[in-house]
Amino acid sequence: MQHSQTHLRTRPISAGHLRAFEAVARHLNFRAASEEMALTQSAVSRQIQALEEEVGVSLFLRHTRAVELTSAGAHLLLAVTQALPRIDGAIRQIRQTAGRRAVALTTFASFASMWLIPRLEQFQRDNPDIDIRIDASDTSVDLETADVDLALRYGPTAAMPAHAIRLFGEQLTPVVSPWLLKSGAPLKKAADLTQFALIEAGDAHQTHLEWLTWRRWFDEHGFPKLQPKRWLYFNYAYQMVQAALTGQGVVLARLPMVAESLANGDLVEPLPNQRMDSPMAYWLIIGPRSAQRPEIKAFCDWLMAQSKATRETIGEVPDPDTIDDLD
Repeated sequence: MQHSQTHLRTRPISAGHLRAFEAVARHLNFRAASEEMALTQSAVSRQIQALEEEVGVSLFLRHTRAVELTSAGAHLLLAVTQALPRIDGAIRQIRQTAGRRAVALTTFASFASMWLIPRLEQFQRDNPDIDIRIDASDTSVDLETADVDLALRYGPTAAMPAHAIRLFGEQLTPVVSPWLLKSGAPLKKAADLTQFALIEAGDAHQTHLEWLTWRRWFDEHGFPKLQPKRWLYFNYAYQMVQAALTGQGVVLARLPMVAESLANGDLVEPLPNQRMDSPMAYWLIIGPRSAQRPEIKAFCDWLMAQSKATRETIGEVPDPDTIDDLD
């Protein structure tokens, strides 16, 4: 990919592209680099392609199962392997001299508001000297390049990097406000759902979240033609649950996200024997430069304890921590 001089760029190179380049150059393998960076292989490939466009020459020779540095790539690698550790070291020194310990994490908005934040007060009480910063976004953050220590993510096993730690899985189940049941029609069997408004994500049928839909739940339990009194659609899971909490209808909820509301009686599960398994799970990914810091270890230990409590609440058996011990 040789470019003429008229195509060479003069603006500074993205640090994210340089980190992707360093990982690929070290492994000489896009797959291994993507696993280390907790990114998809295509995302790493796009970063390398963008860097080559910026530099103006090819940095790798691409073979069927491996890659090889060009002379230009080897030249750049020498500079990158010297510069990045110096930058990282300077940042660590600045943080240390600031005299504060902090944990920065990224997760999606519904998980932050429905699971993490309600539990966070306990950690803050037990660790008053550790600052917490939460980046709640549905956009995945590159832990290799961003100023983030941990990621709490949602997805199937196949989509997670090898070093991801499984926190808990999920099932889907209808939940409803108890006072709506007291003031309205009975809900003792699936057919009774025709008397209620049903709440779900407005875009679930057009996205990869199709397994969260009422239609799938109906098909799973032998009611393909069942129709509710009306539909109520929202963009986010926490909005859907909030509508159920205020008695506006029945929501097909992700069980781990409503476990506390079920435990304290704010919501009830009227059809507990008709839960539906989901292919998704919740995961912890620790940034490569953060694992050894005491505050990160403390937060991860707390997170694992909270996750174990959630597994017990939702009845997830066996415990993923002991599954290897089972015959």
